[in-house]
Amino acid sequence: MIKVGIIGGSGYTGGELIRILLNHPKAKIDFVYSTTRADKKITTAHPDLLGTTDLSFTGTVNPDVDVVFLCLGHGNSTKFIKENPFSEDTRIIDLSNDFRLAEDALLDGKTFIYGLPELKKEEIKSAKYIANPGCFATAIQLALLPLAKAELLNKPVHINAVTGSTGAGASLAPTAHFSWRNNNVSWYKPFTHQHLGEIEESLHSLQKDTGELFFLPNRGNFTRGILATAYTEFNGSLEEAYKLYSDFYKEAAFTQVTEENIHLKQVVNTNQCHLHLHKHNNTLLITSALDNLLKGASGQAVQNMNLAFGWEEDAGLQLKAGVF
Repeated sequence: MIKVGIIGGSGYTGGELIRILLNHPKAKIDFVYSTTRADKKITTAHPDLLGTTDLSFTGTVNPDVDVVFLCLGHGNSTKFIKENPFSEDTRIIDLSNDFRLAEDALLDGKTFIYGLPELKKEEIKSAKYIANPGCFATAIQLALLPLAKAELLNKPVHINAVTGSTGAGASLAPTAHFSWRNNNVSWYKPFTHQHLGEIEESLHSLQKDTGELFFLPNRGNFTRGILATAYTEFNGSLEEAYKLYSDFYKEAAFTQVTEENIHLKQVVNTNQCHLHLHKHNNTLLITSALDNLLKGASGQAVQNMNLAFGWEEDAGLQLKAGVF
């Protein structure tokens, strides 16, 4: 059993990590760090764990844990690592966007590997420092990577994706209040979302020149999940497209390609990403669905931990959706 530390355990991603790791066959939570809830029971922030754990948050860090997950606001992970050095043997998995881009991947001699298993599995297996992808970025990359691998992303790609309210984090914000979200939908950061950089870097690692990405993110009036649609010109047949995607993901533990229409309930509360293809004239529509807190964050982080320690990729992640 390895010892695990969680930094920023009172938020949504920290809570999901706690839930997964409490039932992981090869990992044991050593500490859950929180500046706002030190010495309080974890169940004060995550009441669904009542009867499952008696752990409390702590305001101190054990620098000798085997792996630490950073569930901090964007821009805070770099500062935390500098102020709280860990053992040379400690693996670090960061869930913020601090180290996702190539230009940001190096910190004080530590090189962070981009942690998208469907693209970087072999590098992750030997990585000590991993930058977990963003939620929108995961959904969109998994929708487009097979086309980039075949060098078929030559025309503009139009992407529309809607995320649940948990995508905004646990902190209060005007657009996260129930009375604002309920019976409401809106777009934000049109064509400029921060996840575009990591998406483009991944695509360009497979295809040097790609068509421009036009990404419109939306806030949905539901709690969790991302449904993304992307469409672009494709001159092959639908059968050829399905073969392209099935071949690309034939070894993927959590990415499923299906000919049936997909919806969010299939993937919420799981580490799965489901993909569906549709062809209209010369346009290929790719739909992807995943849980923004699991495959889009904490579940993928545990998937990366499993790979880095040489375990079964789905250890602790055999989760079931509730479709009713």
